[in-house]
Amino acid sequence: MATETPPPSKTQARLPSTEEFVAEQASAEFGELRRAHRSFAFPLTVAFIAWYLLYVLLSNYADDFMGTQLFGNINVALVLGLAQFLTTFLIAWWYSRYSAAKLDPKAEAIKSRMEGDA
Repeated sequence: MATETPPPSKTQARLPSTEEFVAEQASAEFGELRRAHRSFAFPLTVAFIAWYLLYVLLSNYADDFMGTQLFGNINVALVLGLAQFLTTFLIAWWYSRYSAAKLDPKAEAIKSRMEGDA
C-alpha cells in the first residue's frame, strides 16, 4: 500500500512548552497560515450555506418552479438536489488541493520548528 506520508517516527517528538505555543501563535507566520485558511474556508462556507438555503426556500415556496419537468420524470427540484451533493464533493476536493498546496507546507514548517527539527 503506497502512501504519500512517511511512516510514524519511532522517536518521541519534543513537546513545546506553553510559552512556546503562545509565542508561535503570536508569530507572523502563524497569522499568515490562519489568514490563508480563513480566506478560503469562510467565503466558501457562506456561499454553500446560501446555496443550500436557496434550495430549501425554493422547495418550500416555489412549487411551480421546482416542479417544472426538464425531461421525463426529472424536474428542477431533483436536479438542484443532486447539485447539492455535487457541490459538496467539489468543495471538499477543492479544499484538499488548496490545503495541500498552500496550508500544509506552512503548517509543516511551524510543526518542525516547534518540535525542534528545524
